Amino acid sequence: MDSRKRKYEDGTSSESEVDRKLLIAIDFGTTYSGLAWVQTRKPELQCPITQWPNTVSGSLEGTSNDKVPTEIKYDGQDLSWGFQINDSDLRHRFFKLDLDPSQCRRFSLAVAFPDSMATLAAADITVEKLVTDYLTSLRKHADQVLRHKFPESALMSTQIEFIITIPAVWSDSARMKTRKCAQDAGMGSGSSLHMISEPEAAATFALDAMDPHDVKIGDTFVLVDAGGGTVDLISYKVEALRPMLKIKETSPGSGSLCGSSFLNRIFQNFLRDKLGKEDEWDEEILEEATKRFETVIKRSFQDNPGEEYQVPVAGLADNPHLGIRRGKYRMTGAEVKKIFDPEVIDLVLNQIEGTKEEVKAVLLVGGFGQNAYLRECIRGAIGEIRVMQSPHGSVIDFLLRVTSADYIRWTAVVRGALMKGLASISPTFAKVEVTSRSARKHYGTVLMSRYDGSKHKRSRRYWDRFDGYHLVNTMEWFINKGANVKENAPFRLLRHIERPVKLGRPKKFDEAIYVSTDDDNEGPPLYPDDDDVLELVALKADLSRVPENDFPQVTGADQELHFQITYAIEITHFSACTTYELNVNGINYGAVKAEYV
Repeated sequence: MDSRKRKYEDGTSSESEVDRKLLIAIDFGTTYSGLAWVQTRKPELQCPITQWPNTVSGSLEGTSNDKVPTEIKYDGQDLSWGFQINDSDLRHRFFKLDLDPSQCRRFSLAVAFPDSMATLAAADITVEKLVTDYLTSLRKHADQVLRHKFPESALMSTQIEFIITIPAVWSDSARMKTRKCAQDAGMGSGSSLHMISEPEAAATFALDAMDPHDVKIGDTFVLVDAGGGTVDLISYKVEALRPMLKIKETSPGSGSLCGSSFLNRIFQNFLRDKLGKEDEWDEEILEEATKRFETVIKRSFQDNPGEEYQVPVAGLADNPHLGIRRGKYRMTGAEVKKIFDPEVIDLVLNQIEGTKEEVKAVLLVGGFGQNAYLRECIRGAIGEIRVMQSPHGSVIDFLLRVTSADYIRWTAVVRGALMKGLASISPTFAKVEVTSRSARKHYGTVLMSRYDGSKHKRSRRYWDRFDGYHLVNTMEWFINKGANVKENAPFRLLRHIERPVKLGRPKKFDEAIYVSTDDDNEGPPLYPDDDDVLELVALKADLSRVPENDFPQVTGADQELHFQITYAIEITHFSACTTYELNVNGINYGAVKAEYV
């Protein structure tokens, strides 16, 4: 293993190296992905990568764009990605969403409009392979860019850390899959690999960019990060302005799989139903028509009177009844409007209602967030609340001090990710701090409670030999939905268990953590077998390192000796991940193995 790779994988560093780091942020998107880097010695100079290899050139002088398509193609042992793939080639795309199939099953658009034009994966091509190979391509490209910026000797002696963004709506299992793929892609491990939620990264950039004279303590904003696949919403309230902007989540965030790529799928279904029976119709016609919808129609539609668009359908015969003339289909504004029918509006209204605070503004970011029709629909739905959006996907209007919108096109998330990464290295870099987050679910464990006939069903009770009375398994919810959760205040889950001495000293323990979405906000269930109680993660800890004398022996009601085991699991919730550590008698024994369901 070379020294550079050791820099990636080793989260520790000497004091002299702390101020010599390179941070690389990856906005891993459903349809497009972005890269940016920054030096800790020049934190104000954030550098988005805008040059990408294409089919003509594998060098940095290929295609210029703020982002690169999240697409990959295999040809035997050869791999091409992003702009390297020809327009007519079959390719894998939208595979990011397959990291969390539960979301695809849960949300109606994903179920009703699956991607009909993506390559079917072979048996040996898993979503993990697709993601790992794509992230590897991004990492190698970032390496190439940095080698053009710095001498090899400087790179070899500089610690490199990666930051990857993920949707806030994703399950913990999908987050861990993403982390594993990033590790396998050579992006490091441990503390050298950071994970940050996309909307929190976008909020960090957007709120920092705002004119400080217009922001007051107590102001509440709803951030809408509308991308190609997912739409995430979070409500923030300003708690402090100096020495840095401090914000907290005021209510649980929300989101859905209803990004702009689903509009493409709805358009494809519409056109296939409309023209699919015509002679000469084929998938190539649909592909060219979809390009027109993606690059022109979707971005310019504003629902103006008489608005219409020409969709290329080369090869189809003229048909005045269907609106086909000279290889083009005339698409009316009314037809486009039916395709839009933005589900995002309901999400925004529900988020504002759930915020229970007076909302000052809605901040629109992300590729879909720059859509003019979406902006006007939200304005019409929310009344006097201000909607802030730039034509380039970043929150730039007369309130903001940033003047070059083209320079930051599509880069709010990746820039915010760099800001969050810098802040994690040193508080001196912090510009925006999220002091607490609002729990999106109830979190709990199974507790062996003493049977109480006035509370519990008799059929659930069982006899406990050690205590000498009946117990019943109930849920103990240690975090309630909507509760404020802070990074700097780990939750200590204290547990007491007994084990007969004749069975030998305890060597391990298993503990399951459960969640309840409580969609109707009726309160969490009492029993673990309720339909709304789902296992989140199985924790497995090694107790063999704990001295046996830390487990006192006591006599139970059954007159037998038992080990009495008391331990704590310290749970820390971060922006996009959760850590679990074992503590016995005040001694921290490190990370607990977590297997997400």
